[in-house]
Amino acid sequence: MPHVTVRDVSKRYPGLTALDHVSLDVYDGEYVSIIGPSGCGKTTLLRCIAGIIEPDEGEISVDGRPLIGVPPEERNIGYVFQDYALFPHMNVKENASYGPRVKGFSNRRIRNIANETLEMVKLSERSEARPNELSGGAKQKLGLARAIGSAPSLLLLDEPLGSLDASVRLNLRVELRRLAKELGLTAIHVTHDQEEAMSISDRLVIMRSGSVVEVGKPQDLYLNPQKIFTANFLGEANFLRGTVTTTANEGMTLDVQGERLEIPWRDIPKDVIVAIRPQFVQVSKPEKAPEGWGGRIVDKAFLGDATRFELELDNGLKVTARMPWLGQDVELDVGDETITKFQKDKILTFPHPTGGLESELSTG
Repeated sequence: MPHVTVRDVSKRYPGLTALDHVSLDVYDGEYVSIIGPSGCGKTTLLRCIAGIIEPDEGEISVDGRPLIGVPPEERNIGYVFQDYALFPHMNVKENASYGPRVKGFSNRRIRNIANETLEMVKLSERSEARPNELSGGAKQKLGLARAIGSAPSLLLLDEPLGSLDASVRLNLRVELRRLAKELGLTAIHVTHDQEEAMSISDRLVIMRSGSVVEVGKPQDLYLNPQKIFTANFLGEANFLRGTVTTTANEGMTLDVQGERLEIPWRDIPKDVIVAIRPQFVQVSKPEKAPEGWGGRIVDKAFLGDATRFELELDNGLKVTARMPWLGQDVELDVGDETITKFQKDKILTFPHPTGGLESELSTG
């Protein structure tokens, strides 16, 4: 299976740099998701790999075979589109047969491939239906069957679940990964949905403004990101400015707008940005937790599996907490005085950016 190599790929349009010297490796059998805000270049990169767009500079290869200048139909790549791109005049089986038929396979082999791929995506019973008779989820399954029917070496998925209902997306994303792994495919999946990307991917590629920000395993990027942008984009986080006041072998103390914050020792500069995800913030009534940061609840929202609290602290900072409702103080409500604590080993620190925090968090 393919090792995809992207080296220094750039693509420019008048007044816009869509890709700016992007480099990336995707290894055999990996399921990799490219994620980032709208306009970051993720779909442009996918289309450059597919051959739909030719980059202005750089190199793209699969298993050492250079692809620049090779027509899309000769790249042996399967492509799943967000808008399905099915042939409306063909039924389900005819759509699934399209790839192997174009490749000139025998009629027997074409039938076998169509039957196998439709069985994989659980559409065998709808083989005579036309695309307009299918649900959105079934259409996307058919698009996937057509993409894998021509036995591609690489599967590219361009926002494949973006137009589907939430419950359908949840079920289908599990199927996407299962099929890719069962078939031993290398897959590159573009999405703007952080939860979707983290749940199905071996590795994530975070993009911003045409460049790669960070690459890593989902859990590593979520719990221990190296960049402020990654911490902010992959889920919610509280960002506070801190100053190191004391250090010792076992830990260090930060001043955060007049409040003391104890963290494990690490090699950091004096001025830092502190990041803490809401689920690692503990909120209690003062009588139950006498030590911590004082404040009050200004908003509360029930989320099903958790409750989200908006807190205004005594030092003027605003902090968000997300607590599982089975473990929270159910009596906490808007207006209540509170004590806030942070899970010490989950506190992230970053050097204070020279351009300021807002610039670092910007998706533009």
